[in-house]
Amino acid sequence: MSLPWRVFTIKASPGLRSISVSANLLMNFVPSTSTIDANLVERLQHFVSQASRLFVISGAGLSTESGIPDYRSEGVGLYARTDRRPMQYKEFVGSAKSRQRYWARNYVGWPQFSSHKPNAAHRTLRRWEEAGKLHWLVTQNVDSLHSKAGQRRLTELHGCAHRVICLDCGTVSLREELQRRIEALNPEWRAQTSGVAPDGDVFLEDEQVLHFRVPSCTACSGTLKPEVTFFGDNVSKATVQLVHDRLAESDAMLVTGSSLQVYSGYRFLLAAKERCIPIAILNIGPTRADHLAELKVSARCGEVLSVLQPH
Repeated sequence: MSLPWRVFTIKASPGLRSISVSANLLMNFVPSTSTIDANLVERLQHFVSQASRLFVISGAGLSTESGIPDYRSEGVGLYARTDRRPMQYKEFVGSAKSRQRYWARNYVGWPQFSSHKPNAAHRTLRRWEEAGKLHWLVTQNVDSLHSKAGQRRLTELHGCAHRVICLDCGTVSLREELQRRIEALNPEWRAQTSGVAPDGDVFLEDEQVLHFRVPSCTACSGTLKPEVTFFGDNVSKATVQLVHDRLAESDAMLVTGSSLQVYSGYRFLLAAKERCIPIAILNIGPTRADHLAELKVSARCGEVLSVLQPH
């Protein structure tokens, strides 16, 4: 399925922060779904009500309702719309040209990506935490929308695109600060983009980035990378252990907006099943763990979560 893209011209200038590719928000990144089964929603309410220490895993299907595209959704995900694929970890660390291309695209996409706001699903999960219902939330998303909503009992499993780390000295800095540094290094740089991808990326042709300059670490002049887990990289053992510890303290698991195709998240479903922790899944379309769940609801996360009560 091919969806139309609008073309935008971007010029690096002091006013860039006010420019975004916001016309892309007119596109719908949420896959279509049938009418919600009221009986399933009632059963999901019962599932939530019975839990006293609910463990939640969220995925890209939560953020599509905030206007951020995902990779795998049928018809509207990146894989369905284009033949583009995300940057691989080995490619990023092994090639200066790949890093130049990555940061150029990320630079153009940042104003829009960083402006996205939490939706009804994020706000509901934050209220559940405040009510004492939600014990821990693990998100596979790197968009910081849970944090923006005020979530505190939170693990960002794949990191956060709002932070940057030096691969040489480990210094962590804010992505917004890097945006200003890139702008200063590229005062006359121009580029055209024909669409937006997940995780703050946009589509640029290779010849557009030939003269793009990439900043280095201010502490050691080392290589900068978003503090996110790229495809082909691994989540740290410490983070995995922390999540397992929080899961062991929980008495029910709810998956929201994830197909669980990536093992980094799926492993916790296997652990929950082994511990006899009941599982419910709220996601449009099939998931890798449907066979592990006692309840599956195929619907928009915000539409369903916002009507559920944490009692």
